[in-house]
Amino acid sequence: MLFSALLPGEKLRWFHLAGAALGLGGTVILIAGKGELGFDWRYAAGYAAAFACAFTWSGYSVLSRRFAAVPTDAVGAFCAATALLSWLGHFTFESTGLPASTGEWAAIVALGLGPVGLAFFCWDHGMKRGDVRALGTMAYAAPLLSTLLLIVFGQGDLTLPVLLACALIIGGAVLGTGDLRGGKKA
Repeated sequence: MLFSALLPGEKLRWFHLAGAALGLGGTVILIAGKGELGFDWRYAAGYAAAFACAFTWSGYSVLSRRFAAVPTDAVGAFCAATALLSWLGHFTFESTGLPASTGEWAAIVALGLGPVGLAFFCWDHGMKRGDVRALGTMAYAAPLLSTLLLIVFGQGDLTLPVLLACALIIGGAVLGTGDLRGGKKA
């Protein structure tokens, strides 16, 4: 969301930054909910990779606006190239383990169609034609939704920190998209 200020005609305002900060705060509470937030040097390479991924994804997201003329269908070619590279990486560096049940196969197919498939097309369309700041702010809902799904399926507990995180993330999204509710573009 912060990179959106680099786009022509876009401008960050105080409520965009405040909304993103609230959402980030809620996300931190979700991650640190069990008191396990810290930096362990054994995982420094993983932290560095996650940091690089964050900048790669945000850079891709904002730059896609500059290439709005490229049809969203082109994402399919990038997904295919990613699948090929992943397949090569898997057989080069990992051992194969096949799913043991029909349910596991169904979960893999659902993952491929939803968050790894359709989500890329929707995100690309939104980045090219939607409000980049609003999408960036609302993206904080991902950890919230995953946490709520864990609770619904009995794999997590609805605790005070989870409720606080929900309030911060939702409040941040509402605050961060303030100019959209007013009917005018910042």
